[in-house]
This record gives sequence, structure tokens and C-alpha cells, in this order.
Amino acid sequence: MSKPDIHADDYALTLNTSRDMLECMRAGKLDSISVVPNMSCFEVCMELLYEEIPGLPFLPLMSVHLDFVEGRSLAGRKAVPDLLKAGSDLMGLGWGGLFMASYLPGKRKRIRTQLKREIKAQIKKAQAAIEKCMEIAAAAGVSCGQKGLRIDSHQHAHMIPVVWEAILCVVHEEGYPLEYIRNSKEVLGAFLTDVSLYKTYRPVNFVKNRLLSLYSHKADRYCRVNGMKQMYLWGLVMSGRMDRERIEKLYGKMKRKAEKDGRTLEILFHPGLTLPEEVTPEIAKEAAEDFYLREDRHVEKAAVLGVEW
Repeated sequence: MSKPDIHADDYALTLNTSRDMLECMRAGKLDSISVVPNMSCFEVCMELLYEEIPGLPFLPLMSVHLDFVEGRSLAGRKAVPDLLKAGSDLMGLGWGGLFMASYLPGKRKRIRTQLKREIKAQIKKAQAAIEKCMEIAAAAGVSCGQKGLRIDSHQHAHMIPVVWEAILCVVHEEGYPLEYIRNSKEVLGAFLTDVSLYKTYRPVNFVKNRLLSLYSHKADRYCRVNGMKQMYLWGLVMSGRMDRERIEKLYGKMKRKAEKDGRTLEILFHPGLTLPEEVTPEIAKEAAEDFYLREDRHVEKAAVLGVEW
């Protein structure tokens, strides 16, 4: 199997998150990143990246990190009222609301229609910036392997049935050359082979692993039908603490499983730390306290910079 895809989520979530990720990019340690399009700091963060590109060893592949659980609507309050907090343009339906809408026939169609509007707006904004990055790289002689559109999402919300449907509708209607869509499919067995690690995992992450696994088959099928490489993701059970010690213990098992099944292995990190003063109403308070503000983010950054693949 070839080298795994070392990926970092959440570029443009906050300014400091982006600066941490830029440090990893300057070191040539990130094969791909995801860009959040609906935070107020988006333009400033992208300007930072534009300036850095000529000096990078290569430009990572860049995905649109669709966000329906935090940030502000790019489609506008009138276009997506059911996705927002009452009386604001802040995303408010959340993961649970999107999940429930997938199984309520009377609501599913309405939510899907509004999601399509928001998806179109987010892709348009982010992909324009990504294509500008690609143009800067080409002009500066910096290598970049990206050709078309790449999609993933904040908190893996794209795997929720109603969201998945809306994304594929937009891709088809707009004629986007989709070259990648994340399949949040993580092999569970590898985490159960080392008893010494059991107490280091958060139980809620096992729930995420199993739930997302239920929805992974449609992603496998889509990739197979459309000639896209199938993948495994590593970064759910250990989400929030992808530290070097555990990575080095489990890497061989993960790599062999992916190789045996003929899949690409994407190793997902969140190496960017949010500063307390960067927590605005755009960011969920619980997520900030549990994840974005924790020093574990720098544990993941250290792993990105230190692990040799």
C-alpha cells in the first residue's frame, strides 16, 4: 500500500487553528486539508494561505468542509430557515436534528431542499478559494495533485442520509467534477487488539464509529460506481487525541487492513488549537470546551509533525 493520506480538518475554523495547520503544511506533513467556508474568519485565513503557497514544499489536496452544525448560513435566512437558530443566521438544527429529519417523511423533503441551497453556497465560496490556491501554486511552480472538487464535512454530517442525498443532488445538478467524498468508515477491530489502550478511548467515540459505519455502505457503493478509490478513515475512536504513542502502536494493523482490502487509508487529525478569545457565537460552546480549546489539539499537531510514515 502507498503512504497513507495524512489529513487535517478545520482550516478556517479560527485564525489560530489555521496558523497551526499552516505550520504543518510548511513542514510538508499534510497530504490534504479541509476548509470550513462559513466562519467570519474565512477570508483572513485564506489570505494567510495564499501568501504561504509559494514557499510550501507542495500544496495539499483541499476539501470543502461542509458545515451544517456551526458557523453562519451562506445561503441566507430566507433560503434555509429550518436549518438555523430562531431569529439568526447561525446554524442551529445540528447533527441530531439532521439525523431525525432523515426519518420524518413530512420534513425530509423540506430539509433536503434547504440543504441543497446551503451546500451550493458553501461549495461555491470554498471552491473558488481552493481554485485560487491551485492557480497560485501553478504560477509559483508548487506541485498540487488536485483536479476537481473534494467534499467532506464538519462532524461527518455528510454521512447523514438526508445530507448525503442533498450533496449528490447538488453535484449532479451543478455538474461538479467530484474526485473525492469522504467515507467515514473506520475499522473497529484494530482498537480492540491492545487491551492496554482500552481505558484511553472515549466511549462516545465508539458510538460515533458504529453509527457512521451503518451509513458507510452508500459511500462505498457511490465510489465503486463512479470509479473512485475506496477508503478507510482513522480518526473517530481516537478523535480529540490522535497522539503519537497510540498511532505508532496501531499503525501497522491499520495499514495491513487497508492494504488487504485494497483501500486508501486516510488518517484524520485536528492539529489546530482555538484560543479562548476566538470562541464566538459561531462556535458551539460545548464543542469549544470539549475539543477546540483543549491542549489535545497540540498533541495531534505534535503527532503530525513527529510521526514518520
